[in-house]
Amino acid sequence: MQDDAAGPKMTEAPAAPQPYPLDERALRAVAGTALSNPFFDGAALFALRHWFFPVSRLWAAAREAHGDPQRFYDAVPMPPRFEDRGRLTKALAAFEQARAAANAIEAEWDRVFFGPKDVNESERQAVEAARRSLRHAYNATRRHFRFLVNRQVPRVKLAIATPAEVEAVYAAALGDGVRDGIVAFTAAPDPAPDVEVSRAIISPTGRDFWLRFKSPSARLGDMVYARVHEPAGVANPPTIIFGHGICVEFDHWRGLIDECHALARLGFRVIRPEAPWHGRRNRPGQFGGENIIASFPLGTLDTLFGAVQEWAVLAAWARATSKGPMAFGGSSLGAMTSQFAADRAADWPAPLRPDALLLLTHTGDLSDVVLKGALAELWMSPADVKAKGWTEDTARDYLSLLQPARPLSLPASRIVSVLGRRDAVLPFESGRQLVESWCVPEHNCFVFDRGHFSVPMTLVRNDAPLKRFAEVMAAIQSA
Repeated sequence: MQDDAAGPKMTEAPAAPQPYPLDERALRAVAGTALSNPFFDGAALFALRHWFFPVSRLWAAAREAHGDPQRFYDAVPMPPRFEDRGRLTKALAAFEQARAAANAIEAEWDRVFFGPKDVNESERQAVEAARRSLRHAYNATRRHFRFLVNRQVPRVKLAIATPAEVEAVYAAALGDGVRDGIVAFTAAPDPAPDVEVSRAIISPTGRDFWLRFKSPSARLGDMVYARVHEPAGVANPPTIIFGHGICVEFDHWRGLIDECHALARLGFRVIRPEAPWHGRRNRPGQFGGENIIASFPLGTLDTLFGAVQEWAVLAAWARATSKGPMAFGGSSLGAMTSQFAADRAADWPAPLRPDALLLLTHTGDLSDVVLKGALAELWMSPADVKAKGWTEDTARDYLSLLQPARPLSLPASRIVSVLGRRDAVLPFESGRQLVESWCVPEHNCFVFDRGHFSVPMTLVRNDAPLKRFAEVMAAIQSA
């Protein structure tokens, strides 16, 4: 593995990306310098514990309250504080105003991009800009509820399933030693749902558009949305289906730093699906991603099993629309989804299997992540789990289904891994052991002396892993 290296020497450097707009370059420069330091990881966990998750739970309760203070307190749940009732009434009114604006522009966005009547480029650009702005403002109404944050505010509204409830859904998935039991839960859907393609807008990296289709998962069954960044003037571009992290909603917040713009500038077509329970797929009365952990372990199982089936649909669309190679990838939750999907793809038709993998901040044992990881400890305690009848062993029986358990059906030389030695969210040692078990070559393994949150920031100023991945895909395309 390469420790904080600039990466392997390039045999053929990829084409230089065009410069970012000035304001975006400035933001990336600040983030790549200040937030790539390991101190950021401790600060991020502190902020998540004491600010983001509590105010997100309050924000989610506001979604359920519809302006009613008592319904709000019941939905949190927390004891009423009558001395704050006037201030809460104003906060709920501001929230409802922002929600109404976001919902109205979302309906207009749906008409402009997916409706039967075509509209011109300038109108599409204007509506998309307004959508991002108003959705960001709606999400940012979390700040109106800061005055209520105290030790009585839960970070999530737990609804832990009992072992009997999980067994009723997923007992068949346990199967036998070769895990034949989970095939039915991760099979490529046949027939696949129809994929609807939106109108496009011009973007700094080429053009952007959206895909949507009904989730083939019987446990989800909602509409799946994916944003596509497509490079300009590239015939049959290489494609990567790239998953995001938990509670991360890039299509609904402005100014977030992520790897996908860099990948698009390296010539990739990037398909970015919204994970279950995020963005447009969020449940009423919850914040983005909350259901994954709040309904432990059912939410985690539903998310990964469902996402794998959805990625099979996206893989089929990618193959049908480009002759270039197709890869799976992601960061954090997205990385875990991509490596699980690559594992299950061995049972799919050959064209749907990925040609390569890009894994950022991943690990080999999802059980430890959910049961012992630093984020899991923010949301629930072992006592919460035990009270519902779970032991660590019985929980692992199900959670172990969600991690690779056999050699992948693609060459190890086509896997690029990025890990943080100080990662306490997705344990580093387990990730290291996984890539070693796959025999991933050293020049495809990057280890930074960073934690879970500072690794992505490090990639802002050190994109060697992304360039190495571009080389891997170029070699596949030229073979």
